Amino acid sequence: MSENLDTKALLRLMAWLSPAFPIGGFAYSGGLERAVQDGLVKDATGLKGWLSSLLRHGSLWNDAVLFSEAWRRFENEAALKETAELGLALAGSAERHTETLSLGKAFVAAAAAWPHPVLDRLPPAVPLPVAVGAVAAAHGVAVASALAAYLHAAVSQSVSAGIRLGVLGQADGVAVLAGMEALIIEITERASRITLDELGGAAVQAEIASLRHETQHSRLFRS
Repeated sequence: MSENLDTKALLRLMAWLSPAFPIGGFAYSGGLERAVQDGLVKDATGLKGWLSSLLRHGSLWNDAVLFSEAWRRFENEAALKETAELGLALAGSAERHTETLSLGKAFVAAAAAWPHPVLDRLPPAVPLPVAVGAVAAAHGVAVASALAAYLHAAVSQSVSAGIRLGVLGQADGVAVLAGMEALIIEITERASRITLDELGGAAVQAEIASLRHETQHSRLFRS
């Protein structure tokens, strides 16, 4: 890419993955709220461990694999449909399914501000990582840059949720983000090179927390 295209790609990533982008990500915690309720996450150290597990073995790992597949096959409508269906099938709870589907559909709607045929190739029911991966590829954003930004945004959202849940303060939240950089880079490098054969997870506590959140009476978040 030329320098101008690099700058354009950066600006689009900043817009698409900004907390201000109108997809409603602030309303979801991915089961973190229940993990806090159950005492599984009590402080900044616990939140960092929780997020590390999701990146290595849980939903964020699967998101990274799905993102990369959608990025590689953004021109193939049938492949995007299959990847989207697989992503939704991997949702371990009703709330997780609602979260990734709602955010994916909202992302596609908002991304229409940057018109591109890829938006018509995406299926109506599309999970967030598939939507962002395909749109990023269509606009010429390198997979490593796009995926790193996606994972950083997901971690940032969880840190923000942790702050709202009273697990940590803003200074500790920034420290958690800084401490996650190396792992985000590691996961980005791995997921950028592999196929759907590497899908799968072992973050059992996170899946249970997501399921238990469905019956939680008092809540701040939808998941």
